[in-house]
Amino acid sequence: MPRFSLSAVGVDRPGIVAAVSGALAGLGGNLEDSTMTFLQGQFAILLVVETAPHVTTSMLEGALVPAADRFDLVVTVRALDDQNVSSAASVEGDGGTPWTIAVHGADRTGIVHGVTSALADAGGNVVDLSTHLVGAPEAPMYVMTLRVTLPGHPDPEAAAERVRASAEALGVHCSVRPDDADTL
Repeated sequence: MPRFSLSAVGVDRPGIVAAVSGALAGLGGNLEDSTMTFLQGQFAILLVVETAPHVTTSMLEGALVPAADRFDLVVTVRALDDQNVSSAASVEGDGGTPWTIAVHGADRTGIVHGVTSALADAGGNVVDLSTHLVGAPEAPMYVMTLRVTLPGHPDPEAAAERVRASAEALGVHCSVRPDDADTL
């Protein structure tokens, strides 16, 4: 069965998810993975959809035109071949252990880059990442939560410590802990 990645971004309005998912359902599309979120007035959708064997990229794009026009969405559709899908699955299931990283502190440039660079240098992989500004506009607090896999060898604790040290060097608080959940 063909799989496609789809992204859509536009000003947040009621009905976007219903319109996009309706267009996909009309082609027999099944949402396998998705994340949809509100970002400072914008609504962003990122998903993987599996369709009937006859569905093509251009058919999906065409089915999404009414939703894109109605909600002024920028939509991108990309076919995923079996290699794309199996590569993504192998990254998540690479034998690393699942961890959660929570970062918070005064907002400043470079927090995401510093923490994720330390993670990558330690062999870790970001599975999910979200950030938010909270608090008063004159003194915003930056909050970042990551779900990651850390390498099982040589030592995931050493990898976690590299991430903590990087965050501290940026002047933000960081906690790194193994996930309690069995899956990511």
